[in-house]
Amino acid sequence: MTKVEAEDVAGRTKHPARGKRYSSALKTEILGYAQGNDVAAAAEKYDVTETTIYDWRRAAKRRGSATGGLTSVEAEGSAMDRDRRILAMWRQHPGYGPSQIRNMLKRGGFRVSVGTVRNVMEENGYLPPTLKRKEHVGRYEAGRPRELYHLDFYHFYVHKQKQCVLFIEDDFSRFIAGWTMVPTEQADPVIETFEQAVRRYGRPDGLMSDRGSAFHSWKGLSRFEALLEEYEINYYLARDAAVNGKVEALNASFQKECVEQNEFMDLTDAARSIGRWVEHYNHRRTHHGLGGLLVPADRYYGVAEQALKRIEQGLGAETPELTNPDSRGLELFRVVSHAGKPQVWLMGQKILG
Repeated sequence: MTKVEAEDVAGRTKHPARGKRYSSALKTEILGYAQGNDVAAAAEKYDVTETTIYDWRRAAKRRGSATGGLTSVEAEGSAMDRDRRILAMWRQHPGYGPSQIRNMLKRGGFRVSVGTVRNVMEENGYLPPTLKRKEHVGRYEAGRPRELYHLDFYHFYVHKQKQCVLFIEDDFSRFIAGWTMVPTEQADPVIETFEQAVRRYGRPDGLMSDRGSAFHSWKGLSRFEALLEEYEINYYLARDAAVNGKVEALNASFQKECVEQNEFMDLTDAARSIGRWVEHYNHRRTHHGLGGLLVPADRYYGVAEQALKRIEQGLGAETPELTNPDSRGLELFRVVSHAGKPQVWLMGQKILG
């Protein structure tokens, strides 16, 4: 009878037992015992096969050569430090998966493989989600900041009170240029939030939304559409959710990383939590759509190359010169030509032409 099979009293063979999982600390303990005694004794004491111990030895040797030939004590300390970093990041952001955790650590100057992160997380209770992939209709991406903004509402509840969060997302950088939380989808908060974004960051060239009543009117121009005409902003209506997919993905991240991770005490607490999440999303959360290492602010403020250079040098990108708002450029004044006629814009407002 093997270790993975057992017979019950009736003599029937049970299904093979599920393989055991061993933490990094326990593996180190078993390897240490095997080194001080022998592999057979360690296998018997810890109920593990000799083949497994030999596999662990070979893996430990490979790690030692990859880290410059650390001693067993040094390697153990290095592994423990690595695991602490991974688990600390995961506890801070429980909605993140292994790839996101790895990217966040690398952006901070600590390099580790996705496989190692996944193993450490699984040893500590992580269960990979079942992915449901959807086919998207076409692909596109703006070529610069403020070329195209996406608008959409996300609905959730705070103690049975329905709330709607409006996000204004830049297509090129995934930067959230504006947001608000309101009880219902209405034109007034859309107009107010959009104008705040224009005053703060400048006028976008184009804007996309779904056919929600706060954005679009089936008869004539809606108030929001009339505002866009006044600003001379191109307006695109998404025929289905996949066309406006970037902001749909933003809504999914917001649900997973903010709504599902917090129990809001009241509407004020919800607004504060959303504000903190937006700040983190813009300036500290790495984004798969930007290559995995950049955050939206890197692209939106034009410091992507500087950030990547520091990351590849192992210096980390969380530096004052990259994240301090005082060091960023803001377009205050623009002169453009529209239909052959010059126009002058100041802080997103047309003052001439």
